Order: sequence, then structure tokens, then C-alpha cells
Amino acid sequence: MGVTIRIPGPLRRVTNGAPTVQLEAANVQESIDALEGQFPGIKERLCDENGDLRYFVNIYLNGEDVRFLQGVKTPIATGDELSIVPAVAGGR
Repeated sequence: MGVTIRIPGPLRRVTNGAPTVQLEAANVQESIDALEGQFPGIKERLCDENGDLRYFVNIYLNGEDVRFLQGVKTPIATGDELSIVPAVAGGR
């Protein structure tokens, strides 16, 4: 079964319209690398040149922000769900 990754609307053009992706990975970094293997170009939208998450990208593991866990080194297990959430700004 692996991990389920929820893809936000703005990134679905990179995933050929797929709203979710299933893959096998041991941690968040491996899941990003696996996504890049399937959908070239997605990693540069999620990570900076140092491999860190871009400041406007949030990734949640089962509803918890990975920045408050172990960042991209956060371990994941079969059945977990990762959600990629781009930051939203604006308003009054």
C-alpha cells in the first residue's frame, strides 16, 4: 500500500492531473525523491537548491506539519498520508 500523497491543484499539472499518488518511502525526503522520479520537475517546486522545503510549501504527515517533527527526515510508514499544502497569503 505505501504512503498516499495528496497533491494540491496547482501541482496537478505536473502529476498529469492526479490528485493523489501512492508510493513507497521511508521518510519525507524519499517520498519527494520518488515523486521526482515519477513526475520530473516536481522536486524543484517543493525544495530549494539545498534540498530544504521551500518556505511557501508545507507538508503535513497525518495532519502534523513536518517542520515541527523532523523536517524532510521525518519517518513515514505504510498507510500514512502526506499532504502538500502551498502557503496562501492575501486578504485584507
